[in-house]
Amino acid sequence: MGKITIGIIGAGRIGRLHATNIAPLSNVRIKAISDIYIDSVEEWAKQIGIETVTTNYQDILNDPEIDAVFICSPTSTHISIIQEAALAGKHIFCEKPISFSVEETQRVLEIVKEAGIKLQVGFNRRFDPNFKKVHDTVKNGVVGEPHILKITARDPEPPPADYIKNSGGLFFDMAIHDYDLARYVVGSEVEEVYVQAANLIDPIFSELGDVDTALTVLKFENGTIGVIDNSRKAVYGYDQRLEVFGSNGSVSAQNEHPTNVEISTSNGVIKDPLKHFFLDRYKEAYMIETHAFIDSVINDKPLVCVGNDGLQAELIAKAAKESLETGKPVKIRRKVLN
Repeated sequence: MGKITIGIIGAGRIGRLHATNIAPLSNVRIKAISDIYIDSVEEWAKQIGIETVTTNYQDILNDPEIDAVFICSPTSTHISIIQEAALAGKHIFCEKPISFSVEETQRVLEIVKEAGIKLQVGFNRRFDPNFKKVHDTVKNGVVGEPHILKITARDPEPPPADYIKNSGGLFFDMAIHDYDLARYVVGSEVEEVYVQAANLIDPIFSELGDVDTALTVLKFENGTIGVIDNSRKAVYGYDQRLEVFGSNGSVSAQNEHPTNVEISTSNGVIKDPLKHFFLDRYKEAYMIETHAFIDSVINDKPLVCVGNDGLQAELIAKAAKESLETGKPVKIRRKVLN
C-alpha cells in the first residue's frame, strides 16, 4: 500500500489539528470528515481539500475506500466507534483516553485484536522530541538504573465548566498523559499508586466532583519511584517538565519558550514567557504522532503507542481516583493485552 485514504470522526479542535497536519502529505487522502455540527465545518474542510463532510460518522465506516479513521470525538463515543471501525476493518487512531471505564476498554481491545487491525492511542507526549530523548537516554542506560522520576504538568488556566463536567476528571483527562509518559520513560509498569489532591483554584471543580491540584506517587515494578504534580492553573504559562534520576546520573527536559533569548541588564534577566498551551508546546509532537501512524499503516510497521498503553494509563488513573477516595495506596490489578 503506497497511499492511504482516511476519514476523520470529530471536527473539533483536535480533529481539525490532525486534519491540518495530515492534509499536505502526498501519500494521504482525507476523503471525509464527520461532525454533528456541520455548518462550521464545510468551508474549512473545502479549503484543505477534504472531499466529503457528513453528520453521520457511519458514512465514513461504510466507505470501502477508507483504510483508516481518526477518532477525535468526545470520549463517551470512543468505545462504540472503535468497535464499529474494527468490525469494518479500518485501522484506528483514537484520541486519549480510550474510555472512562477500564472494563469497557478491555472489552473493545479484545475486539480490535480479533479484527487484526492497528490501533494507536493519541498520547502525543511520547512523540515530543525532548521527552523522546529522555526516554532514549534512559533506555540506553546512560543514567544507569532509574531511581526517581519527576513529572510536572500544569495548565495555564482552568477549562470551562462545560468541559470539566464531561472530562472524566483530572486523573482521566489531564494526568493520564503523565501516567503514560511515566511508563514510557521508565520502561516499567506501575504497581502501586498513591494520591493527595485538593481544590485550591476554583470551587467549580469541587461542585462538579473533581479536583484541580494533585500529587501522584507511583511505585514501579523495577523499583523506580515516580512523583507527578498536576495543577489546572499556573499563572506563568504551560509548565511541562520531566526528569529521571538514576544510578549513574540524571536526564531532564525543561520548559519550552518561543525563543531562547535572554536579556540581561542591571534590572535583572528577562526571557520569553513559557509557550501558552498544548497546541503550541506540542505542535511538533502532534505532527510526528500522526505521521508515525500513517507510516505504520502504509508500511506495516509496529506502533509506538498501542491499545494496551491506553489500558495501562487508565488502570493508573482508576487507581489514582480510588487512592484519593480511600486515602490509601492502591495496588494495580493489571490485565495486559497485546
